[in-house]
Amino acid sequence: MESKERAGLIFVRIHSGENLFSALKEVCRKHKVKVAVVLSAVGMLENFTLGYFKKKGDYAKQHFKKPHELVALSGIIMKLSNDYNFHLHAALGNEKKKLVGGHLVDASVRVTAEIVLLKSNSKLKRVLDEETGLLALKL
Repeated sequence: MESKERAGLIFVRIHSGENLFSALKEVCRKHKVKVAVVLSAVGMLENFTLGYFKKKGDYAKQHFKKPHELVALSGIIMKLSNDYNFHLHAALGNEKKKLVGGHLVDASVRVTAEIVLLKSNSKLKRVLDEETGLLALKL
């Protein structure tokens, strides 16, 4: 993993074989991120898991082993206590140009992942939403 920060933007390159989330946690620690917004992401992921929220207590997950191109990634990364919370959604395409998407739960990088984060000092937090059972953004 490589990263460089300039004017609130963090440019990241994650190498093949690295876990996307572990690498992003390392980047966030290195650059003392409190809150970051994913501005851009391209590359390829494999062995990734996507989630789909159905209803409280019912969160469907599906694992994909084969490599897919990372077409889009969006979301917020926040420091909560001593760890980072990720709320990321991804769209990924296979060799037949078929897209899959949803909440990105886990992923390994294949070839490369180039990501740009916008760092913010906004004071945000997440609280348990009783209706959904999810950690919701609290402004």
